[in-house]
Amino acid sequence: MSVTSDLTVIMKQEVGKAAAAKVKSDSVVGLGTGSTTAYAIEYIGERLRSGDLKNIVGITTSFQGEVLARKYNIPLTTLDVVDHIDIAIDGADEVDPQKNLIKGGGAAHTQEKLVDSLAAQFIVVVDSNKLVDKLGSTFLLPVEVIPKAVMPVMRRLEQLGGKPELRMGIRKAGPVVTDQGNLVIDVKFDSIDDPATLEMTINNIPGVLENGLFVGVADLILVGEIIDGKAVVREF
Repeated sequence: MSVTSDLTVIMKQEVGKAAAAKVKSDSVVGLGTGSTTAYAIEYIGERLRSGDLKNIVGITTSFQGEVLARKYNIPLTTLDVVDHIDIAIDGADEVDPQKNLIKGGGAAHTQEKLVDSLAAQFIVVVDSNKLVDKLGSTFLLPVEVIPKAVMPVMRRLEQLGGKPELRMGIRKAGPVVTDQGNLVIDVKFDSIDDPATLEMTINNIPGVLENGLFVGVADLILVGEIIDGKAVVREF
C-alpha cells in the first residue's frame, strides 16, 4: 500500500470519527452506505462499547450497513417502529456549493433518501474530490427503476437530454440488482443546471422508484482532505 493510499484510509477514518462524535445518547441514528460511512459506524460501535454513548438505535440504508451495525453491536430498528430520526450519517458521490448531492454509487439511494430526508440532522461524510461546482460534472446520475420499465424509462431520459446506461454487475453476470429487487440506470447529463426540477421530473416518470439527486437534504458536510501530508477534516 502506498503512502497516499495509507493517508486516504486515515482521512476516511478521521471523517468517520468526526461524524460519529456528533451522535448523542438516547437517539435514533440513520446509518448510511459507503466506505467513509463504514468508519462512522465502526466508531459509533466503539463509543457504545466504551460506555461513552448509551441507548441508541440505528436504522440502516442498505444491507451493507446492516452487516456492519451487527458486527459492531449497534442495536437496529426500522421505520415501522420509530416516529423520528435524530441524526443520519451518509456519504455522497458529488456535493455542490449549495450542499446538493448526487448519491447512488452503491445503488442504495432509494433507502438512503428515505432515511436521510427524515433525519432532523443529516451529516454527509466525503473526501474533497467529491466537491464539484455543478452536479453531474464527474458522476453519472443513478435512477432506480422497476425491471419492466427499463426501456421506456431510458427513452424518456434520452428525451430529457441524458445518455442512459443500464448498470451492469462486476463479478456478476447481468445487471446490478438493488436491495429492493430493482435495476439501476446511470445517466450522463452534460449539465445539471436545476437539480430540484430534474429530481422531480425524473421521479414523475412511470416506473422510476427514485433517483440519486438529493436537493436541500444535507445539513452539514464533513470534508476530509490531505494537507501537507496530514489528514484534516473541515466542516462545510
